[in-house]
Amino acid sequence: MIEVHLYGKLRRFSENQDPRRKSVIQVPAEDGDTIESVIRRIGIPMSEVGSNIFLNGEYSKLTRRVEDGDRLGLFPDDMQLLYRWYFVRKGG
Repeated sequence: MIEVHLYGKLRRFSENQDPRRKSVIQVPAEDGDTIESVIRRIGIPMSEVGSNIFLNGEYSKLTRRVEDGDRLGLFPDDMQLLYRWYFVRKGG
């Protein structure tokens, strides 16, 4: 399973929309999965996903491969990372 943490307006894609609690979805891992394929499987429109994507705590590209046991953090387009030049984008 891939543990997907949703933030901001993306929280609506999880069962828990209480802003005081975590919004986490468990998504089964499939062979050849990328961050983008997981997002599409959840049903999140790509236009709502910002550039702030973290795989296992690393700033990542949509094309990065994901595996069983990974943790994915997704932020919406209206919650952009400040000082992103301090982060190296991994993957793809």
